[in-house]
Amino acid sequence: MIRLASVILMALVCIACQPTRELQLSGKTMGTTYHIKVVTGWLTSDDDLQRQIDNRLAAINKSMSTYDPASEISRFNAITTANEPFSPSTDLLEVLQVAAELHRLTDGAWDGTLDPLVNLWGFGRKGAVSIVPDDREIRRALAHVGFDRIVLDPSGTLSKMDPGVTLDLASIAKGFGVDAIARLLGDNDFSHFLVEIGGEVYARGRRKDGNAWRVGINRPDKEATFHDVYRAVPLTDRAMATSGDYRIFIQIDNQTYAHILDPRTGRPVINGVVSATVVAANCTVADGLATALMVMGPEEGLALVNRLSSVECLIVVRQPDGSLVDYPSDGFIIG
Repeated sequence: MIRLASVILMALVCIACQPTRELQLSGKTMGTTYHIKVVTGWLTSDDDLQRQIDNRLAAINKSMSTYDPASEISRFNAITTANEPFSPSTDLLEVLQVAAELHRLTDGAWDGTLDPLVNLWGFGRKGAVSIVPDDREIRRALAHVGFDRIVLDPSGTLSKMDPGVTLDLASIAKGFGVDAIARLLGDNDFSHFLVEIGGEVYARGRRKDGNAWRVGINRPDKEATFHDVYRAVPLTDRAMATSGDYRIFIQIDNQTYAHILDPRTGRPVINGVVSATVVAANCTVADGLATALMVMGPEEGLALVNRLSSVECLIVVRQPDGSLVDYPSDGFIIG
């Protein structure tokens, strides 16, 4: 009898452990929200997993938020001496290594030292501005922009060649957060999940019904809601990030200025690109590259992506008549 009871109990446990539900978790981080779906069994502790996720995201935010004066990145930015060594955390070092590669690949179209310009144009921690910066102010800010002014020593330390250079990694931090949570879920033996932070996504495995995850690209329009889908992309074991000019912008004297800044001119991009979506192996790269493509435009951007292995993109350009034209890379798939 005891043996039979043990067999029945073991059978019930095995059934309960099967992926029979889609666990949904959500919260706030990095000035935005996150949403996570995990295909799992009924015995998974929602509270424990939520706690792990929130703690991991809090640690990343504590490292990379320029809005927190005590954060790791703020402490580095406060250094006013050239060549002073700074020991970054593992997280920050990993992001900076990706940042250096993005800067190289895009010939400076992506740059993690735009902090002076971000604040000058009213998109940073100093708040909105009511006057367009003049040429002299822009030149002054540009004098301290350039990721090649940051030195990543092989020993793992960080320093500035220019004491006035400061970091702003907002354009890849959310992507890194997505990757970090995907790793956390994988370490917890989950094989099927979708992680989204502020629109940046990583999908592993499949949905509960066995189909591939499908992720929507928001319609690139200021009046569009967050649920207004322009294109849908099937995603399995891949990351996807979208950058656009239609969510964050300022208006001065009836003129709209988007938050995507060209590191080469110090001014908001005005090349007609309204949205750039990148699919890649990880979300840190996808996030930063999507921003770079907004700056590079369709011709230069597609030429780069079509040279890269396992990277695809969709660049959307608004024509003078208001219509939208898609520029997909060679292997971009719309589902």
